[in-house]
Amino acid sequence: MTNIARAKVLILATDGFEQSELEVPLKELRDRGATVHVAAPAKTLKQGEIMGWDGADWGRPVKVDTTLDSVDAASYDALVLPGGVINPDKLRVEEKAIAIIKSFVADGRIVAAICHGPWLLAEAGAADGRQMTSYASIRTDIENAGASWVDKEVVTDEGIITSRSPEDLPAFVAKIVEEIGEGRHQRAA
Repeated sequence: MTNIARAKVLILATDGFEQSELEVPLKELRDRGATVHVAAPAKTLKQGEIMGWDGADWGRPVKVDTTLDSVDAASYDALVLPGGVINPDKLRVEEKAIAIIKSFVADGRIVAAICHGPWLLAEAGAADGRQMTSYASIRTDIENAGASWVDKEVVTDEGIITSRSPEDLPAFVAKIVEEIGEGRHQRAA
Protein backbone atom coordinates (compact mmCIF):
# COMPACT_ATOMS: atom_id res chain seq x y z
CA MET A 1 0.00 0.00 0.00
CA THR A 2 1.26 3.45 -0.95
CA ASN A 3 0.12 6.72 0.53
CA ILE A 4 -0.61 9.19 -2.27
CA ALA A 5 1.82 11.68 -0.69
CA ARG A 6 4.64 9.16 -1.26
CA ALA A 7 3.47 7.89 -4.65
CA LYS A 8 5.28 8.28 -7.96
CA VAL A 9 3.00 8.62 -10.96
CA LEU A 10 3.91 8.62 -14.63
CA ILE A 11 1.72 10.36 -17.21
CA LEU A 12 2.39 9.06 -20.70
CA ALA A 13 1.38 11.45 -23.48
CA THR A 14 2.39 13.22 -26.66
CA ASP A 15 1.21 16.12 -28.78
CA GLY A 16 -2.57 16.16 -29.13
CA PHE A 17 -3.48 15.04 -25.60
CA GLU A 18 -6.87 16.21 -24.34
CA GLN A 19 -5.91 19.29 -22.31
CA SER A 20 -7.96 18.66 -19.17
CA GLU A 21 -7.30 14.92 -19.14
CA LEU A 22 -3.60 15.56 -18.57
CA GLU A 23 -3.69 18.82 -16.63
CA VAL A 24 -6.33 17.85 -14.05
CA PRO A 25 -4.69 14.58 -12.88
CA LEU A 26 -1.24 16.25 -13.00
CA LYS A 27 -2.34 19.12 -10.76
CA GLU A 28 -4.59 17.16 -8.42
CA LEU A 29 -2.12 14.34 -7.83
CA ARG A 30 0.70 16.83 -7.23
CA ASP A 31 -1.56 18.81 -4.88
CA ARG A 32 -2.01 15.60 -2.86
CA GLY A 33 1.76 15.23 -2.58
CA ALA A 34 2.49 12.70 -5.32
CA THR A 35 5.56 13.02 -7.49
CA VAL A 36 4.22 13.16 -11.04
CA HIS A 37 6.34 13.03 -14.20
CA VAL A 38 5.21 13.52 -17.78
CA ALA A 39 6.91 11.25 -20.33
CA ALA A 40 6.70 11.68 -24.10
CA PRO A 41 8.50 10.51 -27.23
CA ALA A 42 11.79 12.33 -27.89
CA LYS A 43 10.34 13.91 -31.01
CA THR A 44 7.47 16.30 -30.30
CA LEU A 45 6.27 19.51 -31.92
CA LYS A 46 8.58 21.50 -29.65
CA GLN A 47 11.58 20.09 -27.80
CA GLY A 48 10.87 19.50 -24.10
CA GLU A 49 7.11 19.97 -24.19
CA ILE A 50 3.93 18.54 -25.62
CA MET A 51 1.00 20.50 -26.98
CA GLY A 52 -2.53 19.86 -25.77
CA TRP A 53 -5.75 19.79 -27.74
CA ASP A 54 -8.51 21.91 -26.26
CA GLY A 55 -11.94 21.89 -27.87
CA ALA A 56 -11.47 22.28 -31.60
CA ASP A 57 -7.87 23.53 -31.73
CA TRP A 58 -4.42 23.30 -30.21
CA GLY A 59 -4.32 24.14 -26.53
CA ARG A 60 -1.51 24.86 -24.07
CA PRO A 61 1.90 23.20 -23.83
CA VAL A 62 2.93 20.99 -20.91
CA LYS A 63 6.56 20.49 -19.90
CA VAL A 64 7.95 17.00 -20.46
CA ASP A 65 10.01 15.59 -17.60
CA THR A 66 11.48 12.61 -19.43
CA THR A 67 11.44 10.80 -22.77
CA LEU A 68 9.96 7.36 -23.32
CA ASP A 69 13.45 5.92 -23.77
CA SER A 70 14.53 7.22 -20.35
CA VAL A 71 11.58 5.93 -18.34
CA ASP A 72 12.33 3.43 -15.60
CA ALA A 73 8.80 2.03 -15.36
CA ALA A 74 9.60 0.00 -12.24
CA SER A 75 10.16 3.19 -10.24
CA TYR A 76 6.51 4.32 -10.55
CA ASP A 77 3.40 3.25 -8.63
CA ALA A 78 0.87 4.27 -11.27
CA LEU A 79 0.51 5.20 -14.92
CA VAL A 80 -2.00 7.72 -16.33
CA LEU A 81 -2.99 7.64 -20.01
CA PRO A 82 -4.86 10.79 -21.07
CA GLY A 83 -7.07 10.69 -24.11
CA GLY A 84 -7.81 12.98 -26.94
CA VAL A 85 -8.01 11.42 -30.39
CA ILE A 86 -4.51 12.36 -31.56
CA ASN A 87 -2.50 11.45 -28.47
CA PRO A 88 -3.29 7.72 -28.06
CA ASP A 89 -3.38 7.17 -31.81
CA LYS A 90 0.20 8.48 -32.06
CA LEU A 91 1.38 6.61 -28.94
CA ARG A 92 0.02 3.21 -29.94
CA VAL A 93 2.64 2.99 -32.70
CA GLU A 94 5.45 3.83 -30.25
CA GLU A 95 6.94 0.47 -29.24
CA LYS A 96 8.47 1.92 -26.07
CA ALA A 97 5.09 3.36 -24.96
CA ILE A 98 3.41 -0.02 -25.37
CA ALA A 99 6.28 -1.74 -23.55
CA ILE A 100 5.86 0.66 -20.61
CA ILE A 101 2.12 -0.06 -20.42
CA LYS A 102 2.71 -3.82 -20.60
CA SER A 103 5.26 -3.53 -17.77
CA PHE A 104 2.77 -1.77 -15.49
CA VAL A 105 0.04 -4.30 -16.25
CA ALA A 106 2.33 -7.32 -15.79
CA ASP A 107 3.53 -5.99 -12.42
CA GLY A 108 0.00 -5.31 -11.18
CA ARG A 109 0.62 -1.59 -10.86
CA ILE A 110 -2.17 0.94 -11.35
CA VAL A 111 -2.97 1.99 -14.94
CA ALA A 112 -5.58 4.70 -15.47
CA ALA A 113 -6.85 5.55 -18.97
CA ILE A 114 -9.52 8.08 -19.88
CA CYS A 115 -11.49 8.92 -23.04
CA HIS A 116 -9.51 7.52 -26.02
CA GLY A 117 -6.68 6.43 -23.68
CA PRO A 118 -8.06 2.86 -23.47
CA TRP A 119 -6.96 2.42 -27.11
CA LEU A 120 -3.48 2.07 -25.62
CA LEU A 121 -4.68 -0.68 -23.27
CA ALA A 122 -6.15 -2.52 -26.25
CA GLU A 123 -2.88 -2.14 -28.16
CA ALA A 124 -0.94 -3.47 -25.16
CA GLY A 125 -3.20 -6.54 -24.89
CA ALA A 126 -4.52 -5.42 -21.50
CA ALA A 127 -8.21 -5.18 -22.38
CA ASP A 128 -8.94 -8.87 -22.90
CA GLY A 129 -11.25 -10.28 -20.23
CA ARG A 130 -11.61 -6.99 -18.36
CA GLN A 131 -14.55 -4.73 -17.70
CA MET A 132 -13.78 -1.27 -19.09
CA THR A 133 -15.25 1.98 -20.31
CA SER A 134 -14.02 4.63 -22.75
CA TYR A 135 -15.22 7.42 -24.96
CA ALA A 136 -18.31 6.00 -26.69
CA SER A 137 -16.84 6.24 -30.21
CA ILE A 138 -14.19 3.60 -29.43
CA ARG A 139 -16.56 1.18 -27.68
CA THR A 140 -16.35 -1.32 -30.57
CA ASP A 141 -12.54 -1.15 -30.55
CA ILE A 142 -12.48 -1.90 -26.82
CA GLU A 143 -14.97 -4.76 -27.20
CA ASN A 144 -13.01 -6.16 -30.16
CA ALA A 145 -9.95 -6.17 -27.89
CA GLY A 146 -11.85 -8.53 -25.58
CA ALA A 147 -13.21 -6.19 -22.91
CA SER A 148 -16.73 -6.01 -21.61
CA TRP A 149 -17.63 -2.33 -22.18
CA VAL A 150 -19.89 -0.51 -19.70
CA ASP A 151 -21.21 3.05 -19.68
CA LYS A 152 -20.07 4.34 -16.26
CA GLU A 153 -18.02 7.37 -15.20
CA VAL A 154 -15.26 5.16 -13.83
CA VAL A 155 -14.64 1.42 -14.04
CA THR A 156 -11.92 -0.45 -12.17
CA ASP A 157 -10.84 -4.01 -12.94
CA GLU A 158 -7.91 -5.28 -10.87
CA GLY A 159 -5.96 -2.05 -10.89
CA ILE A 160 -6.92 -0.88 -14.39
CA ILE A 161 -9.04 2.27 -14.19
CA THR A 162 -10.98 3.61 -17.17
CA SER A 163 -13.26 6.61 -17.62
CA ARG A 164 -15.28 8.05 -20.50
CA SER A 165 -14.57 11.77 -20.87
CA PRO A 166 -13.42 15.00 -19.19
CA GLU A 167 -16.75 15.16 -17.34
CA ASP A 168 -15.63 12.06 -15.43
CA LEU A 169 -12.33 13.58 -14.20
CA PRO A 170 -13.38 14.02 -10.54
CA ALA A 171 -14.29 10.32 -10.23
CA PHE A 172 -11.27 9.31 -12.32
CA VAL A 173 -8.75 11.14 -10.12
CA ALA A 174 -10.46 9.98 -6.91
CA LYS A 175 -10.23 6.38 -8.11
CA ILE A 176 -6.52 6.78 -8.97
CA VAL A 177 -5.85 7.99 -5.42
CA GLU A 178 -7.91 5.13 -3.95
CA GLU A 179 -6.22 2.46 -6.06
CA ILE A 180 -2.72 3.76 -5.28
CA GLY A 181 -3.66 3.46 -1.62
CA GLU A 182 -4.67 -0.16 -2.15
CA GLY A 183 -1.39 -1.04 -3.85
CA ARG A 184 -0.57 -3.58 -6.52
CA HIS A 185 -3.13 -5.95 -7.97
CA GLN A 186 -2.59 -9.45 -9.25
CA ARG A 187 -4.96 -10.66 -11.92
CA ALA A 188 -6.87 -13.76 -10.93
CA ALA A 189 -6.00 -16.83 -12.99
